[in-house]
Amino acid sequence: MSFMKGDLLMKTRKLVKGMAKAEPVWLKAMEQAPPATFPRAEGKVQKISLPEDVYIKKFFQKHPESLYHDDIQINGFKPVPARLFAQRVLEFKEQGVNEEEAMQVADMEYRAEKKMKKNAYSRLKEIAHLLGKSPPPNPYPSAIKKIQAKERKYVRDRFYNPSIVKMVQVMKEERAAEAQDRMRGGGW
Repeated sequence: MSFMKGDLLMKTRKLVKGMAKAEPVWLKAMEQAPPATFPRAEGKVQKISLPEDVYIKKFFQKHPESLYHDDIQINGFKPVPARLFAQRVLEFKEQGVNEEEAMQVADMEYRAEKKMKKNAYSRLKEIAHLLGKSPPPNPYPSAIKKIQAKERKYVRDRFYNPSIVKMVQVMKEERAAEAQDRMRGGGW
């Protein structure tokens, strides 16, 4: 039925009228109360853009290391640095500050916050060292380090998982056999 145009009701009517299908029990009820039809977009669907999108792009051009922060954190309420930067620029513009100055101030705030977090963690490490304890994990890791921490178990897995070690051994044996075939002259 995919080659026919129309919704389920229209397609079923055509099949019944052409005697390709027996009339289903639900057809009369559906004709009396047809399902709701939703309007379709005409042409291309317009891209949704927010006022802060321009400033987010400028932020990523200036700070490409922030590209790896999660845009959507389902379990977190704190927005990513790029969105905070853009919202701050828009706040300054509403207060009457020109765009360039607003971006400079927002950038200074971002850098100050980043530096403050780095200093706080270094102080935590100093305190742990004075107490003779191991330093705590960084509460403000970079986005790349977060990703690497998630992947670390899989990286280690390739060395200690017996099935993976077995696959690697088989691959090594196959390569060795291919190399011997080439040496004998049976290869190229």
